[in-house]
Amino acid sequence: MILDSLLDALIDSAKMLPFLYIIYLLMEVLEHKAGKRFPRLLGKSAKVGPLAGSFVGAVPQCGLAAASASLYSGRIITLGTLLAVFLSSSDEMLPILISEAVPFVRIVRIVGLKIAIAVVSGYAVDLVLRSRRKIDEEARKEAEDAFAGFEHRSNMFICALRRTLEIFIYIFVFSFILNMIIAVVGEERLAQAFSSVPVVGELIAGLVGLIPNCASSVVITELYLGGIIGTGPMLTGLLVNAGVGTMVLIRTNRNVRENIGIVCTLYGIALVWGVAAELSGLVL
Repeated sequence: MILDSLLDALIDSAKMLPFLYIIYLLMEVLEHKAGKRFPRLLGKSAKVGPLAGSFVGAVPQCGLAAASASLYSGRIITLGTLLAVFLSSSDEMLPILISEAVPFVRIVRIVGLKIAIAVVSGYAVDLVLRSRRKIDEEARKEAEDAFAGFEHRSNMFICALRRTLEIFIYIFVFSFILNMIIAVVGEERLAQAFSSVPVVGELIAGLVGLIPNCASSVVITELYLGGIIGTGPMLTGLLVNAGVGTMVLIRTNRNVRENIGIVCTLYGIALVWGVAAELSGLVL
């Protein structure tokens, strides 16, 4: 059983390698050519901030969420814009969906729904919190330094290869563990564990999504594609998943109470949308 699970995980993961490398190479080209323009777009106007942030966050590059966290710490963007970036970010979701040959229409529905949720939620937060505090000049300087660091000077091909291998390892390890669990427990019983009690699946997926590591988005996406979790848990986990963005926020923003409030708000928004999707019977 162990050997079969190991072999299946290796074969399934290896099939994705060429597609992952091409996707990450294209992302590196995009980041080299236009990366710095994305964070700068967010600070131009508070009125278009959440809208711009939603589309910026949808770009599969965790550096955008990190740069946005620095921008918020410098009070260059609003909280609504920051949350819009976080909610539309999904770290490794998009590359995995593409490499798994998920139908294009389905990918558009998932990404489009996340962007729409991010836009609505971002503007709603800014509407509630109309006032913006005085700009912290020291934090602003840190945010501007983040712009300078956003442009990579390393070799694009090596960067893409390194990231491909990293995600390959995550997918391989998780696939092996999942295969072992399915072999022992059974796929139907495992799926039932997430769906038998209302809201529990969304609560757990949201906590997994909060882990500031690309492995969390890999786990949630693979569970969803494997039919273990439904639309609600998937949506909750991927909405709350901002990669290292939350870590950068905690490091750059000095107000601990505010940071806790932001993370709780992010989790709450993701949970509400995920539960609503599950209760409505939405299938993506």
